Amino acid sequence: MRFSRSVLAVSALATLSMGATTALAAPASAAPNTTPQKVCGSGYKTVNSASVASLGTVYLTYNAANGRNCVTTIRNNPGTALDMSAWIYVPDTETGDQDGGLYTSYAGPTYVYGKGHCVDWGGSIDNVYVQVYGSNCGALKEQRVTFTR
Repeated sequence: MRFSRSVLAVSALATLSMGATTALAAPASAAPNTTPQKVCGSGYKTVNSASVASLGTVYLTYNAANGRNCVTTIRNNPGTALDMSAWIYVPDTETGDQDGGLYTSYAGPTYVYGKGHCVDWGGSIDNVYVQVYGSNCGALKEQRVTFTR
């Protein structure tokens, strides 16, 4: 009986100390507070977004002062570098911008002048792709979203 109480006490103490170690280690591995506005810059407001499965989100932002759109893909859990991308294209003007590579937190920013135009945009994280076509141009056109793996 005495032995089982000491084993329980030691087990409880070990569990508590492991919990304390985990709690102390958590802030060091916490994800940075990355937002589309921090990536794209001041004046950019999020106007649309699309989830990249459970991996992160692709954000479309717009700056009314300069008429430019910005796209960035932000991971939910930054860490080991993964293949990521962010892109934007304006079909009316045939202009676009893209960024891709191995990133730990986000891809982009990508910029294009989009005032008064529909935009196509998207991004990817670790071979999961999101593409949005005919976006943010009013009620006259239908937006189409595709996801591929």
